Amino acid sequence: MTIESKKDAGKLTLTITGRLDTVAAPKLEETLKESYDGVTELVFDLAKLEYISSAGLRVLLSAQKTMNKQGSMKVINVGEEIMEIFEITGFTDILNIG
Repeated sequence: MTIESKKDAGKLTLTITGRLDTVAAPKLEETLKESYDGVTELVFDLAKLEYISSAGLRVLLSAQKTMNKQGSMKVINVGEEIMEIFEITGFTDILNIG
């Protein structure tokens, strides 16, 4: 997994490529912890995400909880397979997917 980070004023966009699994989730979690300061809008671009595990879902849920306190979070460019996982797990009701 690779994470491309782009910060513009209070907006942080993270583009995730590859697999967000138990091996990669801690890396994303660490990136988020280092980046939250001053962020009022967090965007996850999942156009190149191939797979997400429960560990990856947990990181997204944690990010959503943090951003509920300090701004907004949006998940964009969700592929068909990832969207199916979001639907099955109920994450379509939790995340702002656009």
